[in-house]
Amino acid sequence: MGGEFVSPVPAIRLENLTVAYDRHPAVHHVDGHFAPGSLTAIVGPNGAGKSTLLKTIVGLLTPTEGRVQCDSANLRRQLAYLPQQAEIDRSFPITVGDTVAAGAWRDIGALGGVSAAIRRSITEALAAVGLDGFARRSIGSLSAGQFQRVLFARLLLQSAPVILLDEPFTAIDARTTADLLALVQRWHGESKTIIAVLHDFDQVRQYFPQTLLLARQLIGWGPTAQVLTPANLLVMRRMSEAWDEEAPFCPPQGRRA
Repeated sequence: MGGEFVSPVPAIRLENLTVAYDRHPAVHHVDGHFAPGSLTAIVGPNGAGKSTLLKTIVGLLTPTEGRVQCDSANLRRQLAYLPQQAEIDRSFPITVGDTVAAGAWRDIGALGGVSAAIRRSITEALAAVGLDGFARRSIGSLSAGQFQRVLFARLLLQSAPVILLDEPFTAIDARTTADLLALVQRWHGESKTIIAVLHDFDQVRQYFPQTLLLARQLIGWGPTAQVLTPANLLVMRRMSEAWDEEAPFCPPQGRRA
């Protein structure tokens, strides 16, 4: 008999995960896991810790307590991360083609050139997001929707098994949103693990089978219809209204007074 089958897409587990800013937790004691090939929305009110959670999974933030656990020892190399547009400097004079090419940086290397094969991949990725012929344009000349299409094209070149998206459809037009949602569905069909921070509950109900509902603490995590219930949404609102930004640091579980 052969060895145990290991999925090429890793499972990601959160174990008692707490993340704090200036000793004030933004995420409290979250436990659960993202199954390989799952499509999950992270939702909750403003300030709920959604982006904090995503950045901790990526490795941009360090847990105060607990950990992010993965089947793969090389999780960071298997992740593709799309931050919020507001965090990206578009003033740098770079072309659309060069921006998309950055998705293939592992193949290009620090000093390597862009091969003919990678150039073909860039052309194909831009066509896939509806920007055929845009390669030589400056990113500074693009609308918000066009720029988001460029960033999705860059994700296509990364070809990562795990994709993390932070508010990918905020402040873009409806047509772009529909086109990019179709691309997310395509990735899901390819058994990639996709985790997205979102605000539109109707959008989540329609397109995302799994939901993690967060209000700094975990309210629900599982099938979307079972998580986005009136009872859970009421708990979410009450918890957000009760937040105390001056509250003392939350002690570790098992050692509370």
